[in-house]
Amino acid sequence: MKKFTLNNKSVLITGGTGSLGKALTRRIFSQYPDVKRLVIFSRDEQKQFVMAQEFPNTKYKAIRYFIGDVRDASRLERAMKGIDYVIHAAAMKHVHLAEYNPMECIKTNILGAENVINACLNTEVTDVVALSTDKAAAPINLYGATKLASDKLFVAANNIKGDNKIKFSVVRYGNVMGSNGSVIPFFMNKRKEGFLPITDKTMTRFNITLEGGVDMVMHALETAWGGEIFVPKIASYRITDIAEAIAPSLEHKEIGIRPGEKIHEEMITSSDSFYTYDLGKYYAIIPSVPIWNVSDYVSHFNAKPVKKGFIYNSGDNEEWETPDSLRILIMEHLDPNFKPQ
Repeated sequence: MKKFTLNNKSVLITGGTGSLGKALTRRIFSQYPDVKRLVIFSRDEQKQFVMAQEFPNTKYKAIRYFIGDVRDASRLERAMKGIDYVIHAAAMKHVHLAEYNPMECIKTNILGAENVINACLNTEVTDVVALSTDKAAAPINLYGATKLASDKLFVAANNIKGDNKIKFSVVRYGNVMGSNGSVIPFFMNKRKEGFLPITDKTMTRFNITLEGGVDMVMHALETAWGGEIFVPKIASYRITDIAEAIAPSLEHKEIGIRPGEKIHEEMITSSDSFYTYDLGKYYAIIPSVPIWNVSDYVSHFNAKPVKKGFIYNSGDNEEWETPDSLRILIMEHLDPNFKPQ
């Protein structure tokens, strides 16, 4: 079996100017310096301009900045000419904004996903990894519902590819620590106002670092057979512990949950448990009707089925971050000079 590499391969990242897109770019250039082409596909010219200061094409000869929207099918297909691997990270992701602008969220997250799939099927792309979210499991908000629909589209795309060798898979994980719009930079910015606004003091979330998210994408690119939804084994945190880690001396004011929010998040539901396998570092939710032999998959990865009714919920997790461990993670991954207030 040939060793996986992105050297001499062409990669396209939709939503490539986001936090994860930048982290993926950094990893690819570090680990695969001979990557043939790395296309950053996104619709925000200002973000592309800013990213080009960090990754100029004078230094990173393989990088290309491609203005485009996943809603534009023809633009996507043009961008994917000659591409081997696609990482689909573009999404409208803010829960409350999706509730207020539902059709905009549907156009990007569902119709955009279908456009990505069709563009990949119509070109020479061989592997596709789509980014999902814990909010796609038993969704109660529109954002989660659109990402569940997107997941279903990418899983089902394996059934319509015919004799095309392409593989589609999904990675689903929790809140990415320090990503744009996430709670840690929000709290750190709010400190100057003299208090931290907490939606609900019982709220919990799964926590993953940017590097952990990148690891998952690379794992899926390397190992997916097509149709899996990969889920990481990660710690949870209590929102109150985040507040304690960042500003223990300030008032923590409870303000109530926003439209569409959950108190706890799930990544694997009891209904998913019938198709979920423990792979060691990750779980894999396999398709109910896979295009490959399940016993071969189990043997190849030494996969173990989870118990029927198994639920992976941030409130019932066995592994937890503490205020002290969160401070260490903030210093390691976000701000080496961080000091709690």
